[in-house]
Amino acid sequence: MSSSRKALVTGVTGFIGHHLATRLIEEGWTVTVVVRNGSSEARIPNGAHVARHDGSSIGMMEIFSLARPEVVFHLASKIVTRHSLADLDSLVDSNLRFGLQLLEATVSVGCGRFVNTGTGWQHFENRDYDPVCLYAATKQAFEDLIEYYVRVSGLKVATLKLHDNYGEEDPRGKLMALLLGAALSGELLDLSPGEQRIDLVNVRDVASAFMITDRVLAAQPASVHLHYMIKAPETISIRELAELIQKVTGRPVNAVWGARPYREREVMMPSDRGEQVPGWQPTVTLEEGIREIWKKMT
Repeated sequence: MSSSRKALVTGVTGFIGHHLATRLIEEGWTVTVVVRNGSSEARIPNGAHVARHDGSSIGMMEIFSLARPEVVFHLASKIVTRHSLADLDSLVDSNLRFGLQLLEATVSVGCGRFVNTGTGWQHFENRDYDPVCLYAATKQAFEDLIEYYVRVSGLKVATLKLHDNYGEEDPRGKLMALLLGAALSGELLDLSPGEQRIDLVNVRDVASAFMITDRVLAAQPASVHLHYMIKAPETISIRELAELIQKVTGRPVNAVWGARPYREREVMMPSDRGEQVPGWQPTVTLEEGIREIWKKMT
């Protein structure tokens, strides 16, 4: 593979960003990862060029001037499911101001492609726009800011909206890890009634979707803002997921269903708005993905 392909990735200390950056490096890309001053380098993949961002717009411009990427993969985000007053500044700083700095620098150095990350939570009860939480509202606000740059600069942008994702060595403590941990330990796990359905895509397939999206953007003849939803072939309820884990592991998941109430504005069915990324299909079945994680755990 040619090393001339250059990408800049944000959110590399997160689960998906780490996997995407690793995959790009494995396929011969020159990858610059933007991290905040003080961030740990523990999850930064070998071979990545680390650019520490001081928070300023000028600092971001200097990073881009050195990196000269041809595509930006923007995955960094502040995720807060139920915000408090103390979260407001960090939500705006991470999800709007940081993104604006990226867009401005992208355009200024002549980088033509920008792959953004949205969330299915922008579409509560499958509506065109109904944010589940303030975090989702900031994601929509950033999409609106993107439109300005698409219209005035010739930038090619795609926003990939994600539902739930999972994979090996996931540090986030999400549902999959909780259920597998309960199967391993045999301890009781307090959960909601478990009737909500979720859409689970393996992180390897998510990384592939980002890379294919870049190729789709490169083929566009003019500026554009494309919107895609990364979706599994079918949804599964949390109760059904627990049953599948019991089947794969041979261990009971001692869930106490209904011990926790549903959250305010609980998503009972993930949104299916948005087309699939052209040329992309998930390749890792849920059963295969669970088996891979369990093997690592045991």
